[in-house]
Amino acid sequence: MTEQEPHPVPAGLETRPMLHSDVDEVWEMEKALFPADAWPREMFIGELDLVDTRNYWVVQDAGKIVAYCGLMCVLPLSDVQTIAVDPDYEGRGIGTHLLRLMIDTAVKLGATDLLLEVREDNPRAQGLYERHGFEAIHRRKGYYRDGVDAIIMRKVLFTAG
Repeated sequence: MTEQEPHPVPAGLETRPMLHSDVDEVWEMEKALFPADAWPREMFIGELDLVDTRNYWVVQDAGKIVAYCGLMCVLPLSDVQTIAVDPDYEGRGIGTHLLRLMIDTAVKLGATDLLLEVREDNPRAQGLYERHGFEAIHRRKGYYRDGVDAIIMRKVLFTAG
């Protein structure tokens, strides 16, 4: 992370852009954290190839990836594609760090809104998003493979006028 970024990673950890060489490690984490809804490995590769509209980051502890996230920006909208933190690293501010990094990036790119989907049965994540100004705007019934609904949340970044 550069010195200009206002939301530093927690002490002892490093944030950097995700590389193609990270995909295998990220994919193993993805399968462990989201067994019913894990992205295919090829999806991560495809996302990293979309350099004009995607930004992905990893957080490392002594070279081990402990968190990752991805942002899509197709103006005027942006979308949190994914955010994940190793359970052994929860409660250290990593999720907040990554979410604020994506918010800041979306603002810098000129997006008017930042959207995301979150599982209805994940109140911890919903609370994180609400604390950062996201509001529930819609529900997608049975969105996840196991039938759980998705709550669509939006943070307004800029208003017209």
